[in-house]
Amino acid sequence: MAQNITLATPHISAYQGAFAKTVLMPGDPLRAKFIAENFLEDAELVTSVRNMLGYTGTYKGKRVSVMGSGMGMPSIGIYSWELYTVFGVDNIIRIGSAGSYKDWLNVLDVTLAERAVSESTYALTQGGETETELLPDETLNEAIKQQATKLGIDLKMSRVNSSDAFYTKATWQEIAARTGADCVEMESFALFHNAATLGKRAACLLTISDSFVTNKELTAEERANSFNEMIRLALETAISDTFTGINETPAKLADAAVESCKFVENGEVAIVKNGKKYNTEGVAK
Repeated sequence: MAQNITLATPHISAYQGAFAKTVLMPGDPLRAKFIAENFLEDAELVTSVRNMLGYTGTYKGKRVSVMGSGMGMPSIGIYSWELYTVFGVDNIIRIGSAGSYKDWLNVLDVTLAERAVSESTYALTQGGETETELLPDETLNEAIKQQATKLGIDLKMSRVNSSDAFYTKATWQEIAARTGADCVEMESFALFHNAATLGKRAACLLTISDSFVTNKELTAEERANSFNEMIRLALETAISDTFTGINETPAKLADAAVESCKFVENGEVAIVKNGKKYNTEGVAK
C-alpha cells in the first residue's frame, strides 16, 4: 500500500499520499486544528513536526488537507515548497489575517489577493526573481470568486503588501503609499513565487483582523476562531467543479501509488516510483 511509505523532510513527515491535492494553509497551526475538528470529517493528523500541524479529512465527501504555515515568508516558503515538490500537492489556498490600509476594508471583511507586492528578497534569493509584484493563479482565483457568489459572500479584491517586518520604523501611511497596497500580511508573495516557479497553483484569502484606519482589531481568540466565512469559502472552492478529478476519494487514494516522487532520507535524496524506493542512480533501497 502506498500509505506505508513515509516521506520525510526536515519539516514534514507524512506517509505517501497523506495530503490531498488541495491544501488550505492558515498561518497558525492551531487554526489548522480548529478547521480539522470543526469542518472536516474523519480528520487525521498526518504531520506534527515542530508542532506545525497538518490534517487530512473529507469535506462533503471529498478529500481536503489543512496545514499551518507559520509566520512570514521564509516559513511558508519552506512548507509550501515541500508540499508541492515532495508530497504531491497541486493547489494551496492561504487562509489568513490581514491589516487594512483602506476605509472600505473593514474588520471581518473577506478579501482575495489579486496581486502581492513586497519589498522582500525571498523570491530574489530563492530563484533570482526581481519582480516586486507577483500574481496568484488565475484559475484558482476565478473559482474562489464563483464560490463567493454562490455563497452570497461579499468578497473584496485587494492588492496585498507582503511584509517581512511586523514592527516597522516607517508609518503605515508611508508603507501604504510606497506599496500602493490595500492591506498587509506576511506570506502570500513567497507562496505565489513558489507556485509559479514549480508550475503549481496558489491563492490567498484573507480576513481583515485589524484596521489601521479605524484602530479596530480582533482579540487573539477571535483571530483563531472567527474566520468561518473565509474557511467555508476556501473549502467550497477546494471541492468545486474546477478541481474535479484532482481531489481523490479515500478509496481511490488507498489503491493509488505515486508514480515518481523525490524526498530526503537520512540526508540523501531518494526517489519513490510505483511504491518502491530508489537512490538517484536507480538502485533499489
